[in-house]
Amino acid sequence: MSRAEEIFKPALVGKKIPILTLDNKWHKLFTQKEYTSEIKRMESDLNQLLKRQGKVNEECKELKKLKKKTMEEIVVLADEIEKTSSKKLEKQMEEHRRIVNECNEKIDTCEEEMVELPRQINQLNNKLMVATMEVCYRKLKKNTAELEEINAWITNIRRELKKKVVRKQEKEAMNNQLYAYMHDIFGADVLEIFDMKFNPEEKSQKNEESVKKNAESEAESNENGEDALKS
Repeated sequence: MSRAEEIFKPALVGKKIPILTLDNKWHKLFTQKEYTSEIKRMESDLNQLLKRQGKVNEECKELKKLKKKTMEEIVVLADEIEKTSSKKLEKQMEEHRRIVNECNEKIDTCEEEMVELPRQINQLNNKLMVATMEVCYRKLKKNTAELEEINAWITNIRRELKKKVVRKQEKEAMNNQLYAYMHDIFGADVLEIFDMKFNPEEKSQKNEESVKKNAESEAESNENGEDALKS
């Protein structure tokens, strides 16, 4: 028993597992790379067992029909032999009995196989389930590790963003204060002479308007792209 079977098999005890290869969702669990040779082999073997089960079941039904028909003919032959015995009728009776005996043997074989096939199908289906769980848990583990990395990156970026926002606000406050002091000390005329056209409040407002305009332009572009895809 493999390590995976030791881990997952106890969870399957007493559980009715649907036939995996008959479930379309099961096929969507794997990428082409994850669809291993072992899983392919088990899938093929399981499908062969299912086909065999259907074939044996149909053969058994046909044999029972043939037996029933032959038994009915035997009753008719027996009546005829009782009235008029002949070698031809005796030969026909013998052939009918042979057919019935042959049907009985084949029906017994089919019924034995019909008992054994579900056990084999269930056993192989459980093995395929274990192999499937192994692949899925490996994928879940990998995805979880990547998610943790992404979450750590997002947390770090948020922390840095908060620092940058605080720094930005400090610089804006400092510029506003410097401009106000210079305006009070030197006056607007002097500042104009020295080409001091930098007004922190106006510049901040322009930056905000520029950011807003870029965001609106990007949103409009995305909408146009979606409309193009729909058309």
